[in-house]
Amino acid sequence: MSEAMIVALLGFAGTLLGSLFGVLAAQKLTQYRLSQLEDKVNKHNNLIERTFKLEGRLDEAEHDIRDLKKFHIH
Repeated sequence: MSEAMIVALLGFAGTLLGSLFGVLAAQKLTQYRLSQLEDKVNKHNNLIERTFKLEGRLDEAEHDIRDLKKFHIH
């Protein structure tokens, strides 16, 4: 085998390995970022649920206050 052929094969192998490791690194980063985004979405959804429950409790408290005012006036 000629030297040029050996150099070409080594260059090809280096390019192939470099591309493969680049794709794997990008995939790991993408998975990590998706995981972080899922965590943020879960925290946001939890906040929305808690806010909804608090609004319901606030409505009940407002009704109770209104009833107490009516009772106090009469």
